[in-house]
Amino acid sequence: MLMLVVFHAAVALVLPWGLGHSRRGMAYVAALAPLATLVWAVRQAASVRDAKPVVERTVWAADLGLVLDFRLDGLAWVLLLLVGGVGALVLVYSAWYFTSPARMTVSVLVAFAGAMTGLVLADNLLVLYVFWELTTLCSYLLIGGEHPENAANRRAANQALLMTTGFGLVMLAGLVILGLEADTYTISAILADPPEGGAVQAALLLILLGAFAKSAQMPLHSWLPAAMVAPTPVSAYLHAAAMVQGGVYLVARLAPGFAEVWPWRPLVVIVGLVSLIVAGWQALWQDDLKRLLAYGTVSQLGLLMVLCGAGTRTAALAGLALLLAHGLFKAPMFLAVGAVDHTYGTRRASELHGVGRRMPMLALAGVAATASMVGLPPFLGFVAKEAALEAFAHGGVDLLVLLGVAAGSVFTVAYGVRFLTGTFGGRRGERHRRLPAAALGPIVFLAGAGFVAGFMSGTWQGLIGPYAGLLPADDRYELSLWHGLGVPLLFSVLILASGVWLYVRRERFRPWQERWERLPTAQQGYCLTVNGLFRVAHAVTRRVQVGSLPAYLAVIVLTVLVVPGLGLVWVLARGEGPAVDTDRLELWDHPVQLPLGVIVACCAFTAMRVHRRLSAALLLGGAGYGVVGLFVVHGAPDLALTSLVVETLTLIILVFVLRRLPERFPPRRRLRPARILSAVISTGVGAFMATFLVVAVLSRDHRPVGPRYAQEAKEEGANNVVDAILADLRALDTLGEISVLAVAAVGVAALVLTGMRDDRLGHAAVPETDETPGDRRSRWLTAPGRPPLGGRSLPLAVATRLVVPSVLVFSVYLLFAGHGQPGGGFVGGLVAGTAFVMRYLAGGLREVVAAVPFHPALFIGGGLAIALATGAGGWLVGDSFLEATALQWDWPLLGHVKLPTSLFFDLGVYVVVFGLILSLIRTLGTSLEEHPENGERGRA
Repeated sequence: MLMLVVFHAAVALVLPWGLGHSRRGMAYVAALAPLATLVWAVRQAASVRDAKPVVERTVWAADLGLVLDFRLDGLAWVLLLLVGGVGALVLVYSAWYFTSPARMTVSVLVAFAGAMTGLVLADNLLVLYVFWELTTLCSYLLIGGEHPENAANRRAANQALLMTTGFGLVMLAGLVILGLEADTYTISAILADPPEGGAVQAALLLILLGAFAKSAQMPLHSWLPAAMVAPTPVSAYLHAAAMVQGGVYLVARLAPGFAEVWPWRPLVVIVGLVSLIVAGWQALWQDDLKRLLAYGTVSQLGLLMVLCGAGTRTAALAGLALLLAHGLFKAPMFLAVGAVDHTYGTRRASELHGVGRRMPMLALAGVAATASMVGLPPFLGFVAKEAALEAFAHGGVDLLVLLGVAAGSVFTVAYGVRFLTGTFGGRRGERHRRLPAAALGPIVFLAGAGFVAGFMSGTWQGLIGPYAGLLPADDRYELSLWHGLGVPLLFSVLILASGVWLYVRRERFRPWQERWERLPTAQQGYCLTVNGLFRVAHAVTRRVQVGSLPAYLAVIVLTVLVVPGLGLVWVLARGEGPAVDTDRLELWDHPVQLPLGVIVACCAFTAMRVHRRLSAALLLGGAGYGVVGLFVVHGAPDLALTSLVVETLTLIILVFVLRRLPERFPPRRRLRPARILSAVISTGVGAFMATFLVVAVLSRDHRPVGPRYAQEAKEEGANNVVDAILADLRALDTLGEISVLAVAAVGVAALVLTGMRDDRLGHAAVPETDETPGDRRSRWLTAPGRPPLGGRSLPLAVATRLVVPSVLVFSVYLLFAGHGQPGGGFVGGLVAGTAFVMRYLAGGLREVVAAVPFHPALFIGGGLAIALATGAGGWLVGDSFLEATALQWDWPLLGHVKLPTSLFFDLGVYVVVFGLILSLIRTLGTSLEEHPENGERGRA
């Protein structure tokens, strides 16, 4: 099952690169991914029918409890049919719909299909949440479209993201509470032994809020009609057959264990009925056909909420049957509207006339889909609606629910007729308009599937019966096309007649609609909420984010002094702290520590007194180099080498930044309260850190963890403990750290390059120069430009030409030597980046671009991909994620060769770090060369 998700991800990543130029080819190949899901699900039908769930477990990081559990049962099987079948057909439809290659849309559609597949198969609450949010992210990208500069698309995408993600975080809190109360996050285990108590009730309330937002239940529905600005394939897939079903799926998944827990059933039924009735009424008055279908979707999702959350066997049978039927009739209705809009340039019912006569096959498919929606026999929609009416035909409180379901169904019939007359009605136009097979085929197939499925009620009963059997059985009802004369059939006839009458007489009720429109709407509520949050945020920001770095640092260190600082003083004053062995206190462990400490202290003190910014930067660098010496004295060559390179790069970049500032600091004034406060805070935090470190070291009563790491590194065959920790023992931490570096690189580029005339970071090219071929042969650099620190320097150019190759070779040596000697991917990447810093100092941005004519993002993304692929390689051999092993060969000339897989992970770190430095060089270089006069400000 995990391979299905991985296959979708691989297809989504490869498609834009391999077939991005081919509109049809890309869509057809993309359809293979959801088709694979459909084929796999069909092959598992026998196991589902026999109530033998298909289970799969993949261990990610066992020590951390990270395990990927997947499980296929009848409920997940129905969703997989929709995700796979509708997804494949929608992608085929996309080959016709998009007039130009829509690389991002098609690729993200495939990624969404994979995320939805993972969501319905997940048997772990946290894994389910990860896929839940991935579907939200995909929805955001798809609503935004290929051209995010479109204001309407951008607003709709932001609204969908804010509402579904915001309540998704609320749901996450509920999932965590539920998992803690059950002492497990495995869904099947929780349902087998449901926990009880007030905390569980609170968790269920939070989970239901997330489900309501995902499935657009009132009053959290406003994002769905707004999302109709998305392309029709997106609406047909995400907003009819897949994403919006996520909330219904979660309710159905948890109902067997918690339907009896208050306030589950009252909340689900009330919210579902309100959505069913109110959204159905709203759909009747829409002129935009996609908005009509959007409100109709909200209405049908309300009915699904009622059925899937009611907690009875018959309601569950009806819910799953309607879940399948809804995808089979709502998706072709959206696709039909897209075909009409694509052909005639409008989707407003008031502007369409005679489409049914021009496109008879499309009209026939639309009629079939609508017939299933309103519940006409022999469509699957009729089978599901009959079961829904039977589920509540038992008197008591159920009678009120039955009347609500019937009232909502009347509106369904009314807006269904409205859809048909608005889309295909009218007498004008007799000329047929042909649609290609790629457009008409998916619509006809889906509508026809709803017709054929109605005759297969026995098959659906066998497949979804085991899931429904987990719920209390109110009777022995089974899905069937004909149950004889009875209350459900009578209600069906009354509903159809009432719905047709309501549509015919709808003008009589228009004053009611006009009064309804004057009431506050959910969209207005959303806008008021967001605007209110912005106003509060701006008010807080004006008072908190004052734009002063010293103020921010003061807040941070004051927090340290107030919270742990006062706690430390309190414990020491009362004598309740750990026993401090003062006999172990020594002034130094090595005589060299004293002069190094003096150097660090003097550099730090002098940096406060100098007036020039460059002098202060150099003195801070001196303090850093003194710390490097302390690392050397303590026998930490890895830390010393890394600190040395980082300190050097930091100093150089700091000098770049200082060129945009005046040469001297602002003149100091007399002692002011702010300066006195700064001195007090600085002294206090220094005293606290010194005291804390002394107490921590002298009160240690446990063995250090270092020897244990040394033993584990020895067992892995690594002589370098530091590199073994980074690339093997705690590789997951390192993966997170390089991901943070990647995000930091993007953030720096975005901040620095915002508002500039052009982004040469991504589109840099070597400009043409007036040099002759003879000049080019005699120069030392590839493309010397304007150096950032002044005029051209021949000695610097010569040194760069001679030293850079050796530095690069040394960086590669550090990469390969890291497993056994000081080095590794991190320091190797830093050293490689230093080589190109030298090239930048000698020749400017043009020289760097000529030397590495690739976007830095290629290195950052490529390094992350290498690290992830190395981790996934453990799965391929049956180990955990990032599980290291050693590849060994016996070669004729080389003899026995041993290659640890952690080297490949280290290579990913190397490439990411190199890309980060390259990104900083290009970003800062672009900024400096964009306004070269700023670089002379200090000398003016």
